[in-house]
Amino acid sequence: MPQLKTYKRLKTKWADPALKKVHPLGKSPVVTIEVPGNPQPLVLAESGAITEYLCDYFAKDTGLVPKRYKDRQEGKIGQETESWLRYRFFMHYAEGSIMPWNLFQFILQNVQSAPVPFFIKPIINMIVSQIRSAAVTPQFETHFQFIESQLKTSPNSGQFLCGPDLTAADILMSFPLEAGHERSGMADRFSPIWAYLDRLHAREAYKRAVKKIEEIEGSFKTNL
Repeated sequence: MPQLKTYKRLKTKWADPALKKVHPLGKSPVVTIEVPGNPQPLVLAESGAITEYLCDYFAKDTGLVPKRYKDRQEGKIGQETESWLRYRFFMHYAEGSIMPWNLFQFILQNVQSAPVPFFIKPIINMIVSQIRSAAVTPQFETHFQFIESQLKTSPNSGQFLCGPDLTAADILMSFPLEAGHERSGMADRFSPIWAYLDRLHAREAYKRAVKKIEEIEGSFKTNL
């Protein structure tokens, strides 16, 4: 039976050092699997790697992984379906491309809100504002334009990134988009993206996940 263990962030916003006892990087999420006959559990880290591993064993016939090859083209290079190619891309794009900008914005916001002498505050605000306008905001703009175009051209006029069916890539993309909605300052733009996010939120599985978090934490909030 799967069990969920939570680790509270320190006041510094860094992860609990106890996580390093589970994995040397001390980051979350991390999954441990007890394997009969093995003295040590299998430890999986990194969201994409965890999701792909679990899909290998539990996603058969669920649609979470799109069909890879076109009919009668199995094993041939370049004959993958558009849905599968998108799935493979977004499984890596979620944390490799868009998530770092959410983290950068998170750091800037913490720098800006840090307690400093009042005469230093205007200087910090000016520096943060210049970094944000020169790098962070343009990157959010680029990524959101791209994601919006991907939604508008979803295979078979689908409602998700890879087509008509929800995939594991949509699940991985939900967090950086939720964080981006909160931190990018663009919640009043790119309405197709936020409508897509609403569709994810409306799914019963998502609601069950939120309820589980609320039972453990007392509330639910997207948080880096």
